[in-house]
Amino acid sequence: MGLTRQYLRYAAGPVFGVIASPKANVAFVTLRGGERARYAAVGACEQVFVWDLRTAEKVLVLEGKKHAVTCLRPSPDGVHLAVGYEDGSIRVFSLRSGDSHVSFNGHKSAVSVIRYDDLGARLVSGSRDTDVIVWDVINECGLYRLRGHKDDVTQALFLNKKNLLVTSSKDSFVKWWDLDTQHCFKTMVGHRSEVWGMVLLNQENRLLTGSADSELRAWDISYLEEAKEVDEPQEKKKKSLDDDDDKNEDEGPNETPEERILGCKKVGSVLREGRDRVVSLTTDPRSNIIVCHGLDATLEIFSVIPEEEVQKKMEQRLNKARKKARAEGGTGEVKRKLSDEIQRLTSIKASFKIRSLDCLLSPQGEMKMVLLLQNNTVETYTLKTKEDNPVPNKTSHLTLGGHRTDVRTLAFSSDNIALLSASAETAKVWNRATLQVVRTMECEYALCSLFVPGDRQIIIGTKSGKLQIFDLASGSLLETIDAHQGATWAVCLSPDQRGIVTGGADKTVKFWDFELIKDKKLGPNKRLTAKHTRTLQLDEDVLCVRYSPDQRLLAVSLLDCTVKIFYTDTLKFFLSLYGHKFPVLCLDISHDSTLIATGSADRNVKVWGLDFGDCHRSMFAHDDSVMFLQFVPKTHLFFTAGKDRKIKQWDADKFEHIQTLEGHHGEVWCVAVSPNGDYVASSAHDKSLRLWQRSREPIILDEEKEMEREAEFEETLANGDEPVVPGEARGEAELAGRKTVETVKAAERIMEALELYREESRKLQEHKAACEEAGKELPSPKMSPILVACGSISPSRYVLDVIRKVRSSELEVSLLVLPFSYVPDLLTLFSTHLQQGLEVELVCRCLFYLLRIHFGRITSNQMLLSVIDDLRTHTITKVREIRDLLGFNSAGLQFLQRETESRENMMFFTAAADTFKEKKKKKKRKRERAVLTVT
Repeated sequence: MGLTRQYLRYAAGPVFGVIASPKANVAFVTLRGGERARYAAVGACEQVFVWDLRTAEKVLVLEGKKHAVTCLRPSPDGVHLAVGYEDGSIRVFSLRSGDSHVSFNGHKSAVSVIRYDDLGARLVSGSRDTDVIVWDVINECGLYRLRGHKDDVTQALFLNKKNLLVTSSKDSFVKWWDLDTQHCFKTMVGHRSEVWGMVLLNQENRLLTGSADSELRAWDISYLEEAKEVDEPQEKKKKSLDDDDDKNEDEGPNETPEERILGCKKVGSVLREGRDRVVSLTTDPRSNIIVCHGLDATLEIFSVIPEEEVQKKMEQRLNKARKKARAEGGTGEVKRKLSDEIQRLTSIKASFKIRSLDCLLSPQGEMKMVLLLQNNTVETYTLKTKEDNPVPNKTSHLTLGGHRTDVRTLAFSSDNIALLSASAETAKVWNRATLQVVRTMECEYALCSLFVPGDRQIIIGTKSGKLQIFDLASGSLLETIDAHQGATWAVCLSPDQRGIVTGGADKTVKFWDFELIKDKKLGPNKRLTAKHTRTLQLDEDVLCVRYSPDQRLLAVSLLDCTVKIFYTDTLKFFLSLYGHKFPVLCLDISHDSTLIATGSADRNVKVWGLDFGDCHRSMFAHDDSVMFLQFVPKTHLFFTAGKDRKIKQWDADKFEHIQTLEGHHGEVWCVAVSPNGDYVASSAHDKSLRLWQRSREPIILDEEKEMEREAEFEETLANGDEPVVPGEARGEAELAGRKTVETVKAAERIMEALELYREESRKLQEHKAACEEAGKELPSPKMSPILVACGSISPSRYVLDVIRKVRSSELEVSLLVLPFSYVPDLLTLFSTHLQQGLEVELVCRCLFYLLRIHFGRITSNQMLLSVIDDLRTHTITKVREIRDLLGFNSAGLQFLQRETESRENMMFFTAAADTFKEKKKKKKRKRERAVLTVT
């Protein structure tokens, strides 16, 4: 039996370098009872970071799984945070503990909008799959799926007064939904392009929409009940008229069915300064301030004038018009305009393009805003809205913990402690253990980098063809050397550590030696420099350069898709490696100078022998260009990184794929392997830096292949159709959940529990028959080990426990996946559970759903008639008992409330608020009727 080679797994480590991902939005949150304007939650790849805006510290991390965060929304009470992900799932986190116990799976693609109702009991989500789903947060289940939009859903708002929902989409439509009937009763088609944002104003009586032009359109909403109350005095006056005329005047000849619920009429538009589309449109919680922005860095702020002030201005204007009419003659009429109600307040110029924002307005008129920018930055501003000319004030700027642009090069220090990352504007040195920034240095656009031996200086090759040498102790730039006429694509340290070699876009490879020279600024101390010694002229641009570890050969990849190998001492040509169809972007040579591996834009990796230049094997490595390749020191294992967002480990001897490191949400630009091989660092287009650590866990290749097959199965489930209830046609409202791996596993667990129940029931029947034949009591059969492990419970109770452990949001889909052959046993068990009073609410929910989806087959089965009769009797009895118990408790609480109020001479806040609202409504109705009578 041959020896098997053991590989060690690289486990995912921490994510750093990212402050906020531009895919998600930003929101103020309340943390540990502190003020809401102090903390902001942002999406950071698959995680959610909560930042303290005063101290610029990360105070809470909400861990995700593997998909990026696309949307987040805090609950009205500030205790929970709903987070939407790229795969369509939604998780609700507790901001007190950071844990998530509620998750919803219903969308096929990224969640684009999440919104709570006023009570926080319901949650509506919209997605790029054009569906809108309403979730019950308390029962942790989906209520219904609303279909009708033809493109991405961009916004969804609850109208809590009438239990309505309004949604907007990129299909240019705004749809109104009646949540009582799950029906779209009105579609607004007044927009010519995509609708990107909506807000409700004036106590849900006005809708403001933003689209792909410079106008914010305003729509007045009139409800049926209010219209009836206003028209009531007029109707009494018209009773003497003819009935037919009365009917025509009341209903109107052009009245549509949707206008019987509400009417929505355009009343004007507000012009923006920006000419591009609206990216975000939001208001403060009281809807007194409107904030919007486009694709640029300008934030526009509008003020909603209170109704009292508008009335005063209108009266003043009317008086002036009347005086003018008396003098000149005329009617003296004054029309109310939208500009009288919504006025421009000011504009804010951010430091970069704005992705998202959130705002709060204090009772004193001080407005606080948090802005998420496209360049991995969070800014906060304050504005005093009650001033005549308010001036915004920037209060904080979170930038220290990450780069503004993509990191293009990484390098480890020789002692494995420091990590260098460089981008288009800065170079940062990180402490690998604490992941804190040690030094930040401004540089030009960096393409390659390395630590100078001794780890006291770094060298960066730039896009302009320069070499920049920095001192780490002071963080200062020591020298800038003009190395190439074009970009410096590669820099490599010589194995003897006495110099470097660089390759550039000017078709040259240059050799440099380290030297210490005197500098007048440093006094007697010397500083490091690089002296040019030799130049190798080539016919094509140089993309990558590598020394062989024995310093005998130099490998150079060129733009003509070849790799040429030269002798280091004489620079004479030795070998040329042909085979790649596109340019070789990366290459590396093994520690024993026997193998060279090359990665190309043709998505292939080739392993060559360095003695004769023969290709040992060509492997299809990535689904996009291979951007980086490096051997693990002292091994024939190497890592590759590609634009397909994956990092893979390979064995150059057996030509096997060992492991795939997934986690990045953008193209991976570069990877660095530590000198001891224990750490791998990577950077990508998502602006995150990730650290991977070699563990002591061995890798079994068969298990890795099995995990890949499971991942493919999950992907097929995600792309499949939602489960359809038999006998029901597809309409506007459908089942909220969708089939996932979790629902399939839950159905399998239920089936296993039912099989165990059947087996135990068969044993009991056989034991009973044996006792009857023997005429005496025989020893009971041995109980299943599973039931013993669960506390020696009965098989029927075990089935109920398995169903109870299924997540509430996945329960209905799991029952839908369940084959019908298990349904009769479930119905029999439910009858037993109801008779015993066990989990009545859960059993009734499962029972009603099974009766709904299998109604025809259940009613046609004669064997189930007695079971259905028992279920009807037990269900009605137990539900009545629970109803009576709840009613008794409610009456008892109301009695205690009245006793407390009479004894303490005080009123509870909720009751006081309800009484105040009722009085306010009555005053409003009297005022409207008085106005109608006068007119």
